[in-house]
This record gives sequence, C-alpha cells and structure tokens, in this order.
Amino acid sequence: MKVGIVGFAGSGKTSVFQWLTGVKPDPSKGQTGQTGIAKMPDPRLDWLSAKFQPRNTTATTIEFLDTPGLLATERRDNPRRLGILRESGGLLVVLNGFNEPDLAGQLRRFREELMFADLEIVTNRISKLEDQLRKPRPSKQKDLDQQELALLQRIATAFEQNQSPATLGLREDEEKAIRSFQLLTLKPEQVLVNIGDDRLNQPLPADLLELAPGALQAPAKLEMELHDLPEEDRQMFINDLGLKGFVRDDVLRAIFAAMGQIVFFTVGEDECRAWSMPKGADAVIGASQIHTDLARGFVRAEVVGYGDFQRVGSMKEAKTHGVYRLEGKTYVVQDGDIMHILAST
Repeated sequence: MKVGIVGFAGSGKTSVFQWLTGVKPDPSKGQTGQTGIAKMPDPRLDWLSAKFQPRNTTATTIEFLDTPGLLATERRDNPRRLGILRESGGLLVVLNGFNEPDLAGQLRRFREELMFADLEIVTNRISKLEDQLRKPRPSKQKDLDQQELALLQRIATAFEQNQSPATLGLREDEEKAIRSFQLLTLKPEQVLVNIGDDRLNQPLPADLLELAPGALQAPAKLEMELHDLPEEDRQMFINDLGLKGFVRDDVLRAIFAAMGQIVFFTVGEDECRAWSMPKGADAVIGASQIHTDLARGFVRAEVVGYGDFQRVGSMKEAKTHGVYRLEGKTYVVQDGDIMHILAST
C-alpha cells in the first residue's frame, strides 16, 4: 500500500516523511517524489512472535511517497505536483500547525487544489469524448461513450460547485468506469497537523474537526530530535514538555485504518507474519495477499481470532473451546484473524 504525503510548501511534510520512515530527504528527488517504507507497529504480532519463537517475524508495511509542496500563490504548477500522487492508494494531508492559525481554511484550500487538478483530468476527457461522438462510430461504442460523457459531466458539475464526486453517491459500475482516472478527490485521506512544542497538549480546532473528524496532530520534528537524545536526557525533556510519550506508532496505525486496511496473521515455527488487506474483503482476497496460487486453488481457511487465541493459548485449545473455525470463500476476514489457507494444487 502506497500513501502519498502532500501539503502546501512549508507544512513540514518532508519532516513528517523522515519521522515516519526514517529515510533522510534527498534534495535531488524534491520535484519527482521520494519513497520510504515504515513498518506497521503491532503488539499482536509481537505477542505471537514471542509465543511461537519463529525463525522470522515480518510486519506489514506502508510505503510513503513524499511529493513536492503545493504553491499557495503560483497555482498553475500544482496539478503537475499532485499528478505524482495518482498511483497512490491514499493521501496523508499535512497541515502547517506552526504559523498558520486557520487550519480549517488551509484544509479547504488544499481540497480545492485537489478538485482543480481532478477537474483538469475530467474536462480533458470530456473534450476527447465529444470529439469522438462527432465522428462515425459503431452504435455500441457510441452508447458507451455517451454514458461515460454523462457521468463525467456530472462529476465536472460537482467540481464547479466545489463538491467532491464522493457526494454524488456513485454506483459501483460508475466508480469502476472512472477508476483509471485515479481521481485524487476519491482517495481516502488522513489529515495530520504538524505542530511545534508551542502547541503541545492543545486540542485541535472544532472547525477543523468538522471537516476532518479523524484529524491528528503530532510534533514530528520534535519527536525526531528527542529520539536522538540519550535516554536519560530524552525522558527529562519528555517530562518537562508534559508529553505522555511518542505518538509516531499511533499515527501510523491511524493512517493504516484510514486507508481502509486491516491485518490478518499467519503463524508457525518458520515465520509469524502480518498481512494487510482491504477491510470488508473475503478470504480469497486474503489468500491472494500471500500468493496468487492460494487464491486460485482456495478450498477453505482455518481461522481463529487473535483475542480468542490469546485467551486459550494454543490451536489445540482453540479447537477444544470451539473458537477454531473452517471458513469458505465468502468469509469476510476480520482484523486480527489468524488464518491458515488450504488450497488445491
């Protein structure tokens, strides 16, 4: 899963990128984007690893893409800067919490930039379809073009009214029809306010939370500086600043959830591993995360919920207590499931 980090220039999003991934910024990639990987912290995987003592323990990861900051005044280049994000599965929107008092206004302006960039994509496609419909074409293709044109005109009208296509209640077939455009306004987002020590322990403004109820705040640069201190000095500064601890892991988990992802586990003496998959997806999709052959030959899944397994302590006891289950192709995988996939060869 790739998450694009985006925000206006000066928001400190590159510091957020380094804080989350540990990768130092490369100035040569400032205009093309830089990637880094963050391991997902998961105490459940730690517990399972301690239980099974496997040769390998593998966490699931999030790939982050740091992108050029958007320009607040010279906006003509912003669609290109945002275009780097189109292959991302979601957005981490970084707001400037240092010297920008109107955070809600900053988020509104950012979302307007997304709509402006998407409108450019949509209007270009509308023009192309209108040209195609003026030419002789097979009636079936003409009907498909007409349907796509009508859909894109609805979306363009929404943008012109300062509304996201997400407000249109698009049907599944309509969403599929526009998937190739990778509209930024339809991608899941997590809003993060990047703050300094002057805003520590202060609540986020109510008007921002109205726009983004799941918004978070974090002192990215401060946490990096504290992390580099000797442990004794670090704890002293944490106490002096009134911090409860580092929030990086909590932010990573929140981003993961905001992207619509859950985790399931495979366990054994060789490896304990966490796998990510879309929330609400079935066991066959889960099997495909491990290997396409398992999905292709899927027979059934042996499933135990993490909480049940932790309570009873072993697979044998899970069977005894009736929490070990055999599930078929339509089973909707739950966050924390421990699964073993059985497949035909």
